[in-house]
Amino acid sequence: MNRRDILLTTFGVVAALPASTRAQQPALPLIGFLSGASAAPFAHLVAAFRQGLGDSGFVEGQNVAIEYRWAEGRYERLPELANDLVRRQVAVMVATGNDRAALAAQAASATIPIVFSAGGDPVANGLVVSLGRPGANLTGISLFTGVLEPKRLSLLREALPAATRIALLVNSGSV
Repeated sequence: MNRRDILLTTFGVVAALPASTRAQQPALPLIGFLSGASAAPFAHLVAAFRQGLGDSGFVEGQNVAIEYRWAEGRYERLPELANDLVRRQVAVMVATGNDRAALAAQAASATIPIVFSAGGDPVANGLVVSLGRPGANLTGISLFTGVLEPKRLSLLREALPAATRIALLVNSGSV
């Protein structure tokens, strides 16, 4: 068999393969998105999430895929949803909406990187070892600000030492 016959045979075998076999693309990295909330009220935040990914060069459907899991306010479903994302072998999990989503993600995997946003104290909740060095596979942002109120009042007192009254407006529905 000469060189020409070998090439023709090789091209014939390749041509005979199904197109799906010849054109297999590597799977896109998969991001798992877990929330205790419902999708509709958070659509603008998901759009911002996608924009942030895009700003970093990640475009959904082009070079990254995202699997969304919404608990719809049924927090007891969060462990099941987090475990489903682990079974799908996500590269990273984003846990948002409340502390429960982050805790469910943490319980589901000790190896998948987890980025969370939480409203409570992540140290007290057991999500991280410390704010400066989170440790393990979790990192994120916490919106807990209650512990900062004494410091804010102290700074206000330094800025306005002659003030005798300070007013505070709060939303009693969110306390």
